[in-house]
Amino acid sequence: MVGEDEDDAILLRELASTARVYLGSFEWSESVLETYYGLGVGGIVGVFLFHIVPSQAEIDEWLWVVVGDLPPAYLVLDDAKTPVAALQAYVSEMNEWVELAKLGQTSDEVIPVNVPATPEFAAQLEGRLRMLEAVVIPKFMPTSDGD
Repeated sequence: MVGEDEDDAILLRELASTARVYLGSFEWSESVLETYYGLGVGGIVGVFLFHIVPSQAEIDEWLWVVVGDLPPAYLVLDDAKTPVAALQAYVSEMNEWVELAKLGQTSDEVIPVNVPATPEFAAQLEGRLRMLEAVVIPKFMPTSDGD
């Protein structure tokens, strides 16, 4: 895992540690076998791929974890084969939560978020999601000119 500079690398390592602790907070995650860096911007967002030993058969062994200056979440690999796809899926899932939270509502059908579903928290998260869409995701998208 290499950052743009040493400070960025330190922040990315902190995000990796946060992701590991987050994943370890679930009773269905017995242990972590492997951790891979997907993408990140130090202090803002990190996407990591984890290979775990699940305690329940229905839990996937491979999970993406997104952490940073936003609510943490884990995602299965089914619809997110790459780190960018995982971040895009995260944004999509969180947008569903934002729309409900604007109305002061939540649902078991949307990704859980670790803050109350209020219009205020919805606005804060929505701003962060727009920044991910406008700045972070394009930074990691492959370009057509081979870069």
